Amino acid sequence: MTAQPPLLRLQGVSKRYGAVTVTDDITLEVREGETLGILGPNGAGKTTLFNLISGDVRLDRGQVLYDGRDITALRPHQRCRAGIGRSYQVPQPFGHMTVFENLVTAACFGAGLAERAAWDLAQQVLEQTGLRTQANRPAGALTLLDRKRLELARALATRPRLLLLDEIAGGLTEHEAQQLVDELRRIKAAGVTMVWIEHVVHALLAIADRLFVINFGARLAEGAPQAVMQDADVRRVYMGMES
Repeated sequence: MTAQPPLLRLQGVSKRYGAVTVTDDITLEVREGETLGILGPNGAGKTTLFNLISGDVRLDRGQVLYDGRDITALRPHQRCRAGIGRSYQVPQPFGHMTVFENLVTAACFGAGLAERAAWDLAQQVLEQTGLRTQANRPAGALTLLDRKRLELARALATRPRLLLLDEIAGGLTEHEAQQLVDELRRIKAAGVTMVWIEHVVHALLAIADRLFVINFGARLAEGAPQAVMQDADVRRVYMGMES
């Protein structure tokens, strides 16, 4: 029997800006249903890696394979329609639109749904993310926690098979971060594959099946979470600890 290909595979992915290499020959795989956590110090190239996966930035070398298909040349909206959804480190809602309108827009243009189906999906995502009571509020008037929830909700409204989360727990209180973790556990249980960049390490460790650590754009360590967190290079570079 032929092995199922990984849902996502990056093969030798590199990106340079002038003389600066921000992503350096990264190769990684993410299996369907898995949650991969990505760690690294500020400026390590983590968000650039997401931009290369989502198509927001064109790579200089390498391939992006999704569900066994080479999507390196696809534009961001085509990748979204194929099932790659993402959040951004700084929430980017349409501030003048309501929460519900933001979700309908994501469902229509991200998932390609007709209006009635988009409304139904938006209602479902409101319930799923605890935003039902905020449905008619302008997105620009939300608290930080609810903006984070909306960022997650907009990604979910594109009906992703692969969900890219960029520091979605950043700026949250301990209680708020736990609420987010609980929600992500439910999303994971529903079968959504996730790749999560996060500096709130305890939140990431509560969800991740594997960790991938990058430094100066290159792979530093990869493997089971507890083993990676005990790695001498990771402790030195990421946590500033000597063995």
